[in-house]
Amino acid sequence: MGTVRSKSNGSDFEGISAKHKLWLEKNGAIFGDGLYNLLSSIAGLGSISQAARGMGMSYRAAWGKIRATERKWGIPLVVARVGGEAGGWARLTPEAEELLETYCRMEQEVDKFMQKLSGKISTGRQGP
Repeated sequence: MGTVRSKSNGSDFEGISAKHKLWLEKNGAIFGDGLYNLLSSIAGLGSISQAARGMGMSYRAAWGKIRATERKWGIPLVVARVGGEAGGWARLTPEAEELLETYCRMEQEVDKFMQKLSGKISTGRQGP
């Protein structure tokens, strides 16, 4: 979630902050900060269980979120191999990597827009 604070200029809007939350939705499945963070962590750690643990959730809950999103969005997100002698691993699919990049770019654009809008409100300027 992004936060934009107004600049101090002595106006009545001093100290007010604008907040926003971005999510993508398809067939009732939401892709937002939580799933973004989970997939990013899996990409970095190579492990669903470690990523889940780091977010304070169970492996089962993490895998459930991933599988539900895969079903409803119709795209694979994670490829995994269960442990064993050689050890298990998990990695993101190209579709998941593209989704993370798209979400990140959208978040940056919304942040820029909110910053611009906040500046107009705090200075009393009108228009888009």
